[in-house]
Amino acid sequence: MNTEKRSSSMSRHQLIHAFLPTIPQLPLTNKLFGGNSVTPPLSMIALNRMAFGPSPEAIDEFNALGANDDARLLAYIEQQLNPFSSVNNSEYSARLAEANFLTINKTRQQLWQQHYRHDGEYSYKTLALREVERLLFIRAVYNKRQLIEVLADFWHNHFNVYAWSMSQIAALFMQYDRDVIRGHMLGNFREMLTAVAQSTEMLYYLDNQTSSAAGPNENWARELFELHTLGAENYLGVMRQNDVPLDNENRPIGYVDDDVYEATRCFTGWTVANKDTGPGGDTGLFLYRADWHDRFQKTILGNFISADQPAMKDGHDVLDFVAYHPGTARHIARKLCRRLVSDYPPQSLVDSTAAVFIAQQNAPDQLKRVVRHILQSNEFKTTWGEKVKRPFEAIVSAMRATNADFTIKYDDSDSNSFMWRYDQMGQAPFAWHAPDGYPDTKEHWQNSSSLVMRWRMVNWLVDKKDEQDQYRLNILGQTPGNLNTATGLVDYWIDRILGYSMSADDRQLIIDFMAQESGPLEALDMSNKKVQDRLRSMVGLILNSPQFQLR
Repeated sequence: MNTEKRSSSMSRHQLIHAFLPTIPQLPLTNKLFGGNSVTPPLSMIALNRMAFGPSPEAIDEFNALGANDDARLLAYIEQQLNPFSSVNNSEYSARLAEANFLTINKTRQQLWQQHYRHDGEYSYKTLALREVERLLFIRAVYNKRQLIEVLADFWHNHFNVYAWSMSQIAALFMQYDRDVIRGHMLGNFREMLTAVAQSTEMLYYLDNQTSSAAGPNENWARELFELHTLGAENYLGVMRQNDVPLDNENRPIGYVDDDVYEATRCFTGWTVANKDTGPGGDTGLFLYRADWHDRFQKTILGNFISADQPAMKDGHDVLDFVAYHPGTARHIARKLCRRLVSDYPPQSLVDSTAAVFIAQQNAPDQLKRVVRHILQSNEFKTTWGEKVKRPFEAIVSAMRATNADFTIKYDDSDSNSFMWRYDQMGQAPFAWHAPDGYPDTKEHWQNSSSLVMRWRMVNWLVDKKDEQDQYRLNILGQTPGNLNTATGLVDYWIDRILGYSMSADDRQLIIDFMAQESGPLEALDMSNKKVQDRLRSMVGLILNSPQFQLR
């Protein structure tokens, strides 16, 4: 190893610019930018995709689950798919109690009457949404039931609601997160569709609360087909319904505009009880208005619906038709494989996952079984570097890797500063305007603007102190006391954060930064404030490295 002293120092800013040219070309395979092909240990793969990144404790707990990688992975999958089994989650519970959220257990009716109908400040009307935003970070960083957090993120994007679009939505958003998304994400997809279709938040977001026979609104029906079930991949345009080709079971292979128009008629009268809708009181609860419903016959996906069916049966028939269509199985399977494996998952994995989705369509734990199939696949175990972390994943994984001590509360200056800075990264919680949700492929996030903002956020976290003047990321306290050379410090934190080796050139860049005027194997004065500051900056550089952005 070269122990020659460096003739000049390198700043954190300069080292980031040394990384910059490599980052927009992050690999489509697991070949890293240094040219070497590296696959991390299975623990790192599992914790980066079944969780929001590893922490030292999480790695130890994963490795204690079995005698070999396969046994450990299977045990971890079952632990995470049964999240309310015996898992010591005391730190998360303590932080949740410390945050003291006011709306976390309120019902939909309580949120409507106490917050939406509150005639005071707008901040109180939107308290539920602001609390869910902060709860999101506490859960993702500290909850040991990590897979449910990953899946909640997935389903929030799948059934996306722009939560700031209307005060009715913001006021009730805690209930949408708790009862609609989290209450069904390991259950049955058809039942989840009902919960979404009858949720106050979705009814307002896609305008179905005003849809009537006299004035139908197709927004909900359109997105039900295009995004939530069959997907745009099965859209056949303006073709007549009778001209749509049939599959081997005589079902239309896809949907056309007339299916959407007819489905729109089926959902007329599905609304919300408020003082403007007449019956049902002012509760914010789901309300069916028979006098608004289009009672005449319809045809959807080759199925004839007769006139004057019982209340709400038209809408539930549509949910049956789309939930059980094989196109929906393929669409949901592809999106879950994209989330858990790679941006462009193998068709064989998509097909086998869709087969499980169909075979278990009536099972109460259908979605749990589908996720289990993906996580137990060989593709899950052997794929690496084919996804890039989105801003949320990047920041949360940085906090987990460094054991951050930072409870994001509602009305707290540090927390508000954190949220403001985080929102600049382009993935503000529940704030994607369009109904398709935040993109889940590298092309959207692999740009210099997004990466520069995450660098700024990481650097702010590294330097942030609490009210007791203690660093939120206690880097010095977590560094072994026997390490005092640039090489030793860099190698420890690379292994701690990444779990595998960097390329030689990039490792050397960071060693040079840590050494500055010293040799890489020369003892540094760890009591010196400049050395301590450089150590924190060095850890920030690893968190900002191209390798750390991979999943």
